[in-house]
Amino acid sequence: VQLQASGGGLVQAGGSVRLSCAASERPFSSAVMGWFRQAPGKEREFVSAIRWGGGRTYYTDSVKGRCTITKDNAENSVFLHMNSLKPEDTAVYYCVKGSTYLPSEDPYAVWGQGTLVTVSS
Repeated sequence: VQLQASGGGLVQAGGSVRLSCAASERPFSSAVMGWFRQAPGKEREFVSAIRWGGGRTYYTDSVKGRCTITKDNAENSVFLHMNSLKPEDTAVYYCVKGSTYLPSEDPYAVWGQGTLVTVSS
């Protein structure tokens, strides 16, 4: 399976962005899809995830209340809606697919190519 991420760009602080990730194959109901990000000079970190079957969602603390992850079963896609963006949200955002949920990279065997979000102050 391949993941194609899109939707990044330059956004002003306080603005919003919608990232999209399309899977080339329909995920199993047990799969988890989500997003990681890597800011300049920092380690990659978990952002959000959603269970394909059932739709339970997970967020890292720094984006809770500002971020919503959704999925579209018909399009085999997940979306990350981020509001009230801050300069510290600037990062390359990676779409991932895994077999279970953990807020670490271990379960996610499939990674997209990344899409850059730059938040200007």
